[in-house]
Amino acid sequence: MKKKGATRRAILGGIGAGIASSALLKSQQDPFRDHSRVPGIDELKTVIEFEAVAYAKLPREAYTYTAYGSEGEFTLRRNREAFDWVELVPREIAGASPANTTAEILGTPMKFPILVSPSAGHSALHPDGELATHQGASAASATPMIVSANASFPVDKIAAAAPSPVWWQLYPQQDLDRTKDLLDRALAAGAKAIVMTVDQQASYYERAIHDRHLNAAPLGGAGRGRGRAPASTNPYRIQTTRLWYNWRYVDQVRKMLTVPIAVKGVLTAEDAKEFVEHGCDSIYVSNHGGRSLDYDPSTLEVLTEIVDAVPARVPVIFDSGIRCGSDILKALALGAKAVCIGRGVRWGLAAYGAPGVQRVLEILQAELVMAMNQTGRPDLASIDRSLVRTHFL
Repeated sequence: MKKKGATRRAILGGIGAGIASSALLKSQQDPFRDHSRVPGIDELKTVIEFEAVAYAKLPREAYTYTAYGSEGEFTLRRNREAFDWVELVPREIAGASPANTTAEILGTPMKFPILVSPSAGHSALHPDGELATHQGASAASATPMIVSANASFPVDKIAAAAPSPVWWQLYPQQDLDRTKDLLDRALAAGAKAIVMTVDQQASYYERAIHDRHLNAAPLGGAGRGRGRAPASTNPYRIQTTRLWYNWRYVDQVRKMLTVPIAVKGVLTAEDAKEFVEHGCDSIYVSNHGGRSLDYDPSTLEVLTEIVDAVPARVPVIFDSGIRCGSDILKALALGAKAVCIGRGVRWGLAAYGAPGVQRVLEILQAELVMAMNQTGRPDLASIDRSLVRTHFL
């Protein structure tokens, strides 16, 4: 006959649950090692080095949200591999002159053709969230920031946190009044352009599911991940709120705006041409950093066909996979007018707050200048397809 009260198994289970939820285990570092050390910010020389520091400091679920791609992450990997399939071809005798990197995209003057990509929930990376991101971007030669529709703070507070320009991301809303309200708030906050995201219909993240067995809270859910994940009525994350997207909505949004609009998530020449015909001012080539649809093409592979499909007056913006200045130069050579940085900025924020964001962007800026000088390109206008050889598989 079993005794009433707590059993040995229940007691041990309670101790284990307490340890799992302890603040000691809120980062990836082993808290029981006496000599764990985070390097100083000045010790890091490349953007990729910031990922390890972010990994050490973040809870597993926050790191996972930044790291994962859709499903089995084929596209996430291909985004990076594609840069290895592009060679730079230097002009050895081109004259010596300082590189001029100034640009103007959609009426926004820029010291470098680099922006911060829209990405959600920066407060999971640092207490000051997007406020710190904007401050760090502003300190890095007034880099413009595209504020996510799913930011941790209201757009007006983010815009007021620093002086550099902000754009704002719109996810389409079926309710036109709701759409107009969101746009009016962004414009009142000083947004210089709107970026409407039209991809990521039904993403499914295997990495986040696996992490439930490593004492991480399921993203979007409460509590630690002990035991079986709760049953879902929507196991494949079909976004029914996004399945209605249509061209009429694009026309309606365009009429609501007095600032330029870029459309983000374009991967085909056909879509690019249609968006321009419906009044969009810029095409933003992106596969959501590999988070939209697994087995999408890499953005670098489709960049030239999209550039060729739209009028020269329509600037093409690019993201997904950039980790260094040479990556930026390759994208510019294939026709992009500017690039956006997502994960690198998030790593910098998680690692060191606003100074980390600043440092990541300054590294990319310096590497771009170095790559331009090494290949004999004195300004952005001199960067063209003669600079690269492509070997896409």
